[in-house]
Amino acid sequence: MENILDRILATKRDEVAHAQKQRSLAEVRRDAEDRRDVRDFVEAIHAKLTRDRPAVIAEIKKASPSKGVLRAHFEPAAIAASYAENGAACLSVLTDAQYFQGSLQHLAVSRSSSGLPVLRKDFVVDGYQIFQTRSSGADAILLIIAALSDAQLNDYEAIATALGMAVLAEVHDATELNRALRLKTPLIGINNRNLRSFETSLQTTLDLLPQVPSDRIIVTESGILAPSDVARMREAGVQAFLVGEALMRSPDPGGELARLFA
Repeated sequence: MENILDRILATKRDEVAHAQKQRSLAEVRRDAEDRRDVRDFVEAIHAKLTRDRPAVIAEIKKASPSKGVLRAHFEPAAIAASYAENGAACLSVLTDAQYFQGSLQHLAVSRSSSGLPVLRKDFVVDGYQIFQTRSSGADAILLIIAALSDAQLNDYEAIATALGMAVLAEVHDATELNRALRLKTPLIGINNRNLRSFETSLQTTLDLLPQVPSDRIIVTESGILAPSDVARMREAGVQAFLVGEALMRSPDPGGELARLFA
């Protein structure tokens, strides 16, 4: 899995170029700016935290580059509704087609069936994708610090904010964290999975935790597989979680969510 991130980003640039031939930037931007139905992603997380409940961003994804197909019987609408019934604060929907077998349609049906704010989980490499994301109905977007320059991060955050979307800034180490903290978003995602090797360690979150100011919300991502993992994070002061694989592999994703965070 070496350099999987670089390969995904190269594929994504080709995808964006193709998408712009199908729908122009002007058209997608117009659609994005016309949408007014934004759900408050950050407030949904705050609402859980103020009640001393874990804020779970429950993920919907069919496959991953490292694990292959996670869920052969894949019904995003039903999964999203089950997550909402079992206490999720928000949803994360993988929309990358080639590596995760996702789509923007998965995002649309998940949002409509759940009533929850939705994060578009993908690999952003171009401003076109920000407008495309809001045009598709998403309420938040992921910006992977390792994949973007500081200038791109500032530009893309500004576009997302102007469209009413939240930004989850994802980091993997201290250098990336320092760059993320220059952004205005309160949401700092610490990914415990190395996106170049796909190895996972919860220690990544614990090591970076002391460097995150108290006015930011830490979202620990990847590697939350058991109630003991949740307890370990909460005891350290982490109260927001993005969880996908453990839920997707369960026969009952919503029930597994409730079990993990009981």
